[in-house]
Amino acid sequence: MARKRSIERGDILDLDAYAAVRKARRAEMIAHKKDRRMAVGPNLTMHFESFDTMLYQVQEMLHTERGGDEQVDDELRAYQPLIPQGNEIVCTFMLEFEDPAIRARELAGLGGIEETVTLEFADHIVRADWEVDVERTTPEGKTSSIHFLHFRLTEAQAEAFRVQGRRVVVAVGHPGYGHMAVMPEATRAALAEDL
Repeated sequence: MARKRSIERGDILDLDAYAAVRKARRAEMIAHKKDRRMAVGPNLTMHFESFDTMLYQVQEMLHTERGGDEQVDDELRAYQPLIPQGNEIVCTFMLEFEDPAIRARELAGLGGIEETVTLEFADHIVRADWEVDVERTTPEGKTSSIHFLHFRLTEAQAEAFRVQGRRVVVAVGHPGYGHMAVMPEATRAALAEDL
């Protein structure tokens, strides 16, 4: 079955219908996200997105904020771009430091980190693209703790990525945060379904 690539208004439950299934949806989403998350080094978590994670996010925002019909369009504008379109892997990239003072100090030195992220597999290196219309790094070199990254693959790269057991390395090459991690097979397999 083909994966959905866009959230339509018909996919969104009204507030009462969602409230009735919210607990079950949360349990489903925890299971779905389990294989779509990985750490790269001690302070970075990558959450790989899908149609399901974005629909859940939209539903949760509508449930929490109760902004009415006008809010639906705002949420769709915000989250539609994070749904993989068949030739890409999309992730929310989160730099996490518990202590606020350490967080401020570390983020101040990680400007441009989003430009250094790659997926490496077979003979391929796929560089991340990021939101160019949103300033995530200040001119002073401070970065945001959250980035939204797209890894756009050619058909040959997608074919190589889909190979069962394929070793995929996620690398961050920033001088202030140089870490690599091998993607778990369960994560590679889940992401291969998005391609």
